[in-house]
Amino acid sequence: MSDSSDRRLRAVLWDMDGTLLDSEKIWDVAVEELSLDLGRELTPEVRESTLGNSMQDALRTVFAHTGTEVTDQSLATARNWLTDRVAELFAEGISWRPGAEDALALVRDLGLRSALVTNTERGLVEYALDTVGRDYFDATVSGDEVEAGKPHPAPYLRGASLLGVAPEDCLAVEDSPTGSLSAHRAGCSVLFVPSELAVTPRAGYVVRSSLVGLTADELSSAWCDARSTTSS
Repeated sequence: MSDSSDRRLRAVLWDMDGTLLDSEKIWDVAVEELSLDLGRELTPEVRESTLGNSMQDALRTVFAHTGTEVTDQSLATARNWLTDRVAELFAEGISWRPGAEDALALVRDLGLRSALVTNTERGLVEYALDTVGRDYFDATVSGDEVEAGKPHPAPYLRGASLLGVAPEDCLAVEDSPTGSLSAHRAGCSVLFVPSELAVTPRAGYVVRSSLVGLTADELSSAWCDARSTTSS
């Protein structure tokens, strides 16, 4: 670990759904089908409130919307159904978010450490890695491997730990307020690249409209600028 006098960008921690992969649209389909199966059409507001959440938190939100009783059994049944349905849809193909593949390659070319940090559970992460490519990452963290999912800091703390890097020396790339809050709470700088939701500017975040054309200087500047707003 580096001390405060030796701070520099050492690693990039990547969210997956909506950041690297255009997979939120796949989740849209599955969550809407689940809500209908539970007896009520999903509203855009409820779907929006689940973006970036852990599986359990998203299910509880849908249950509240549909008036479904929350029990261990009902959660397990819905989780299994949703996981199977998303796996079916993943198998049909997942598109990249604009500029994401080039951004991953840039980080590799710069010799920075890299980790995937997602609320998606391990089984589905493995499907997605067939599209993303495992060689881009030195470590991966899934939502069922931590004590609590985003917005809790645990996923990003684990990602930094697996890389052997201090969170303060990491830049997290996120598309949701939930994920960005998780990274910020862990001590990471945040590069926010919106996909489905806009973001309110705040200390510790740098906003970029997309990953298209991201350069080495812009990557380093994002980390520096986010740190400076946090400490100011």
